[in-house]
Amino acid sequence: MIARKFIFLFAILISLICKAQIVEPVKWRTSVEKISDTEYKLIAKANIDKGWHLYSQDLPDGGPIPTTFTFDDSENTFKIVGNTIEEAGHVVDDPIFKMKVKYFNNSAAFEQKIKLLKDTNIINAFVEFMACDDKSCSPPEEVDLEFKINASLVSDSKNTQSTTAIATNKANALLYGISPEDISQSDIKCDDSVAATPPNKKKSLWGIFGLGFLGGLLALLTPCVFPMIPLTVSFFTKKSGQSKGAGISKALLYGFFIFAVYILLSLPFHLLDSVNPDILNEISTNVWLNIIFFLVFVFFALSFFGFYELTLPSSWTSKTTQGENTGGIIGVFFMALTLAIVSFSCTGPILGSLLAGSLSSDGGAWQLTAGMAGFGVSLGLPFALFAMFPNMLNALPKSGGWLNTTKVILGFLELALAFKFLSNADLVAHWNILKIEPFLIIWIIIFAGLALYLFGKIKFPHDSPIKKLSFSRIAGGILVASFVIYLASGFRVKTINATTSFTSLALLSGLAPPVGYSFMYPQDCPNNLECFKDLKTGIAHAKKVNKPIVLDFTGYACVNCRKMEEHIWSLKSIDNYLRNDYVLISLYVDDKKELPTEEQLTVNRVNGGTRQLKNYGHKWAHFQTQFFKTNSQPYYVLLNADGTKILDQPVGYTPNEKEYAAFLECGIKVFNTERGN
Repeated sequence: MIARKFIFLFAILISLICKAQIVEPVKWRTSVEKISDTEYKLIAKANIDKGWHLYSQDLPDGGPIPTTFTFDDSENTFKIVGNTIEEAGHVVDDPIFKMKVKYFNNSAAFEQKIKLLKDTNIINAFVEFMACDDKSCSPPEEVDLEFKINASLVSDSKNTQSTTAIATNKANALLYGISPEDISQSDIKCDDSVAATPPNKKKSLWGIFGLGFLGGLLALLTPCVFPMIPLTVSFFTKKSGQSKGAGISKALLYGFFIFAVYILLSLPFHLLDSVNPDILNEISTNVWLNIIFFLVFVFFALSFFGFYELTLPSSWTSKTTQGENTGGIIGVFFMALTLAIVSFSCTGPILGSLLAGSLSSDGGAWQLTAGMAGFGVSLGLPFALFAMFPNMLNALPKSGGWLNTTKVILGFLELALAFKFLSNADLVAHWNILKIEPFLIIWIIIFAGLALYLFGKIKFPHDSPIKKLSFSRIAGGILVASFVIYLASGFRVKTINATTSFTSLALLSGLAPPVGYSFMYPQDCPNNLECFKDLKTGIAHAKKVNKPIVLDFTGYACVNCRKMEEHIWSLKSIDNYLRNDYVLISLYVDDKKELPTEEQLTVNRVNGGTRQLKNYGHKWAHFQTQFFKTNSQPYYVLLNADGTKILDQPVGYTPNEKEYAAFLECGIKVFNTERGN
């Protein structure tokens, strides 16, 4: 039964990833029926797509997710009378869960009786449900419901949609001063041969795959994984009672299952991403979560240094080891799962870095899957190759102290990365503590410590005695010491366009705070440009000076945003456009500063459902998704002075000076042509 449930849940996750569009098989509408002056019947009706079914409220434990209604009576305006009543449905024996379940086809109606305690016009609620057809299931979903109380029967779908549209327009007017309908694309085109092109996301995924592959190679060179290669391959190829070919086939399958295990780890994040496309960005820029990442990475680093061993519960290993005795394909899968668990003390910190890096960049769940795929390939490939060519095992270096050295080096890298997350929290929360100066000093200390370790001046608990420094340790120490000097060069002062700042380090773009986030040379905007961080204020200024607008959707924790600002915007040709020809409006989608009370509205999402805007990051992220149908950063939109016309096709990360300059030049030409100059 457990195996069948696992297969069912796995099928749900696979269906979520394989479908390119959001599945919405159930649509809800509400109405209210008056019983007396104080009693009403709240009716929620579900329209169910053909072939799909919605589950009942009453289901046995261990089965599918039941439909559940929650009514918001926090203000004590009404009292719920009795239970929510549902109409008759179909009761069947479910072949997966081995139990009787009740569900509805085509439509379903639910009624809840209430008694009013105070005068009110609206009662809010939400329904949680799951729908399935014979091939897949939609993710568990929550939908907000609104019941309007008045003297007449209320709310058919047309009235609801009309009210929603009015509410949306009012929200846009209050928040942004314009609506999506007010913005149009200019008919004037520039020369396509030099126009800027959007970034290649496929290339980005391959880059993440490569980083994951590199992470897997590092994991291979740790004492948790490396000794397992010859032992496991020998087990498969020399097992008695089977041919050599059968052993090789099982070893190849073993390598594939190692890859599959790490792919499976990324699937839940696709579920999160499909429910709320902004959720991964919200997770990555959450202040407290970044602090937790900082503490976890410090914890990982100390484990790599050898102060304690990081392991998963032994009961997990025992259960997967029992599964190995099943034999056949299932047994091989459990062997791969056992490897993933027992090697967690070495692979866990690397996977944590991959997870945190994916969540904090555009692409979210798909980048995580690409990274996990690279990691799984590099871990599983050696087992497959050495199974096919067992003589290659003789060429492997012997296990020894070098494995622990690799682990300690990773510990220093984890410690350095920990401060990247603490920096994210500091930037987003506006603490003004971990600015560029202390950050660089901390990294200099960490990597100076790594250099001293490689030169044998520092030792950790599990280090073997060093009789003579090897060439690799000397070369590595020199390389790290050179990096320390490079970090120190970040304190060089430069002056561009009468702006004094520290020198931006290309290798640290997105890892270190921006150079303008400084105690000694603070800048409110990148490169000390004049910029506006509020849409209405920026548009008002653009109208006054009669200049076009660069709408810059950015983030404090956005890596590619820092690269653009520090290495493209700082170029003389680009700086001239931004400083003299445009009005720059930078909107930070991860700004956690709380909105004024009157702007903390509940708004409609582009893909359905609602969300409450609580901070400025929510406000600008909603603006980007609703008006421009994208949620990636950086994202640059060129607008005319009143913000009603898009001058050129918006672009994302564009690290080529010529392309970005052509993009800005096109906007100037279209703007001048539109106004008749």
